[in-house]
Amino acid sequence: MTTASRGPLLAATHERGITTLTLDSPANRNALSARLVGELGQALTECANDDSVRAVVLTHTGTTFSAGIDIKAPPNPYNFVGLLRQIVTLPKPVLARATGHVRAGGIGLLGACDIAAASTGVDFAFTEVRIGVAPAVISLPLLPRMDPRAAERYYLTGERFDAAEAARAGLLTLAADDVDAALAPVLDGLRKACPQALTVAKQLVTARVLEAFDRDAEDLVRRSASLFAAADAREGMAAFLERRDPAWAL
Repeated sequence: MTTASRGPLLAATHERGITTLTLDSPANRNALSARLVGELGQALTECANDDSVRAVVLTHTGTTFSAGIDIKAPPNPYNFVGLLRQIVTLPKPVLARATGHVRAGGIGLLGACDIAAASTGVDFAFTEVRIGVAPAVISLPLLPRMDPRAAERYYLTGERFDAAEAARAGLLTLAADDVDAALAPVLDGLRKACPQALTVAKQLVTARVLEAFDRDAEDLVRRSASLFAAADAREGMAAFLERRDPAWAL
């Protein structure tokens, strides 16, 4: 096994063809800042160009996979869309491994991955509506893969749901008490697969997701930007930071 730091917020290890990229910003619950999005994009580019990498596992330190967009240092929305698309189009499989909670934009990051696994104790929530915005951009990889009724419920309510429900809804490939044991045969299968065949097989299963990016990305970025610039979002974010209910809460 080799270990190398990709930057202050991201670490990388490599073993038997599998590169693991670890979100390492536990102080802000691995929130997706401009810096973290940039570091992750660069690391994925390196993985794409490295013939020793058969697949990539995206995981995390701390008790949260990702809390979503960092409202104190957010990425440019086009850069975040670019990162999600990069995961979908990477010529190698990308797997998500979550042993901590997943929120908002973090669900989008997980949902862009080809295979997503989580521990049974993990919970999920689309919290955007509670701070005055909507899960617009992350819909690009999520809505083609999610059960429509589940998306309607959880997009609209912001309520928490567990890993078993996330698997039923199409957000997860699998949920298990021991996520590493559950992923072991998956990784072994990828190690035995022909790299060129993996690339083509991935293109087949991601075609519908890429159609959504090509068709809707510009519209959803504009909608997201409009929501984040509105007074409701300012109130929602202030309430979040001040640990109080927003003005509209009943």
